[in-house]
Amino acid sequence: MRKFNRFNFILILTLILSACTVENTLKVEVFETSANGNKLQSISEFSNNEEAAVIRLLPEEKFQTITGFGGSFTEASAYLLNELGPENRKKIIDAYFGEEGARYSLTRTHMNSCDFSLSNYSYADVEGDIELEHFSIAEDKNDIIPFIKDAMQSSKDGFKILASPWTAPPWMKDNKDWRGGKLLPEYNDTWALFFSKYLEAYKAEGIDIWGFTVENEPLGNDNNWESMHYSPAEMTAFVKDYLGPRLEKDGHEVKILGYDQNREHLDEWVDEMFQNEATSKYFDGTAIHWYASTYEVFPEALQYAHNKAPNKYLIQSEACVDAEVPKWKDDAWYWSKEATDWGWDWAPEQDKHLHPKYSPVYRYARDIIGCMNNWVDGWIDWNMVLDTQGGPNWFKNWCVAPVIVDPAKDEVYFTPIYYTLTHFSKYIRPGAVRIGFNNTDEDLMVTAAKNTDGSIAVVVLNQGTNPKNFNLSLAENSVAIQISAQAIQTIVIPGS
Repeated sequence: MRKFNRFNFILILTLILSACTVENTLKVEVFETSANGNKLQSISEFSNNEEAAVIRLLPEEKFQTITGFGGSFTEASAYLLNELGPENRKKIIDAYFGEEGARYSLTRTHMNSCDFSLSNYSYADVEGDIELEHFSIAEDKNDIIPFIKDAMQSSKDGFKILASPWTAPPWMKDNKDWRGGKLLPEYNDTWALFFSKYLEAYKAEGIDIWGFTVENEPLGNDNNWESMHYSPAEMTAFVKDYLGPRLEKDGHEVKILGYDQNREHLDEWVDEMFQNEATSKYFDGTAIHWYASTYEVFPEALQYAHNKAPNKYLIQSEACVDAEVPKWKDDAWYWSKEATDWGWDWAPEQDKHLHPKYSPVYRYARDIIGCMNNWVDGWIDWNMVLDTQGGPNWFKNWCVAPVIVDPAKDEVYFTPIYYTLTHFSKYIRPGAVRIGFNNTDEDLMVTAAKNTDGSIAVVVLNQGTNPKNFNLSLAENSVAIQISAQAIQTIVIPGS
């Protein structure tokens, strides 16, 4: 009879317990950007804490399918890229679209000029040309089109483009001005034809346009720069009677998104657009902006819009740090509560509380997480590149972009905003489905999505001044993770 060997017994027991521990440990990759200097840094060592919070993933709870994340091809950004040396131009485009970069998947551009153009221009500048025989996108051929084509070359998976007009040419409007006013009824047919011509012209350049918004900021912008006004009823009628039928007649398969302004008026627009089958027939969804508040995502409005049209797109189409000149190579500023927006100076007294000083990084991360958790399926930033002044912009409406350049010195600065956006765009891919979760720490903001390859991406934001510990669990497996103070993390669970 073999004698009991205490040493062998302990060794076997230890191996069994170790195997169980390994089996129940969730395999993850963790990437962190933080105020302490991490920039999408891979993190693999964490200190354990018995008082850790718990984030439990619930993949059986499924919500919206993600369309994508990205930024905008503006004339200002394209012009600046042309001013840089070829090495830095490629560096920026690869950083946004390349496999090692942000992998942008949903983008926007402007039809005719906007404030982030060098001047006012239209593709239909011949007055009275109702058949648009002189329609031309020549203005875009030296800047925006080469930018898009280079991005297409850099992108392995490709990306969608949403095009938005700021205004019809002045000769089609009641005030004959670039700013404000309304489309004259006698030009409804011509303006609808304009969209069709634009699709064909870009197609001839090898560029497919995925969708349109009918009008950027139809409520206006105090007539500061290019704009054209619609009421909800007027826009709905234009789409129902002119734009939708024209695009259908010309054989264009393209998405049409209504509204395209701030969320506080969203309910009245979706009520009009989706009131019945006839009004909603040509609308594929709704576009929104974030400028009504520096911290409020308007969850009730977003949920209302989703419930009104649950099978339609709900896309955040524009956001930026506005009314600010960029801080050059000063990462700390982007993490501090020093930025202000237009409302800091100009909001009505009753709305000033909505526009306090804020941290740009937090504003971006909070908004994307809040949007995702309230049915938004796509999120698009504004300019991809601006200069140290926050332009060029013909109206001198200075803003901040994720990438700032000094073309005179051929220098590039990737701000913390770039890395913040990449936490979403690189790891949450088109076709991903947002999933549920339970989070026991209300100071951590969380969202999660399951990609088509089976991987899960979890984004966590810690706005506090102390590190936070949490256990991330999926089914019977879990892993202890620590997020730094003032940090954003993306945790990737590989697909099985």
